[in-house]
Amino acid sequence: MDSKNYHEDLSHIRSMMERSSRFISLSGLSGVVAGLTAIIGAVYVYCVFQREGISYFDGDRNILGPALVKELVLIGIVILVIAILSGYLFTAHKSKKKGLKIWDATTKRLLVTFAVPLAAGGVFCLALLYHHLFVFIAPATLIFYGLALVAAERYTLTDVKYLGYLEIILGLISLFFLGWGLLFWAIGFGVLHIVYGLIMHKKYK
Repeated sequence: MDSKNYHEDLSHIRSMMERSSRFISLSGLSGVVAGLTAIIGAVYVYCVFQREGISYFDGDRNILGPALVKELVLIGIVILVIAILSGYLFTAHKSKKKGLKIWDATTKRLLVTFAVPLAAGGVFCLALLYHHLFVFIAPATLIFYGLALVAAERYTLTDVKYLGYLEIILGLISLFFLGWGLLFWAIGFGVLHIVYGLIMHKKYK
């Protein structure tokens, strides 16, 4: 009996230490919603290309006008806002359900660690946009996002780093297939997020 209680106490202490050092309330469903949003956004962008007379799957190098670039940037911002908002709502609901605080010292460390490579990637992509190097933007977003996930793993679920690795690999591969960024973007931010989200929801529900 004493041995059983001892192991239960150790398990409880381990659980408390994990809760205090890692943000464990990330919702798998938020990943699914983010993935679906990304795919819908990619389909919409494809429709915009069709509207502009751009046959995306012909594989031709197309020149994008300033107005079209602004529209694509706006679409990207809308997708990002929806993904972040849905992530927050699902995570807040999960935290409340588990009786955990969504905003504490661990959350702050997680956000800072995640934001540094993401902010660097954002500035890098703005520079690519400024120099009209549009074909490198999709690979760059995938790579920097993957780096942010790998860095953030230190303060959240360890499974996050595997998604990060896949995003980095996909981004590097897409560098050899310039002009197909929309497709790789849809796979990385859409399909991978959905698969990851479903796995996490089943594992940590």
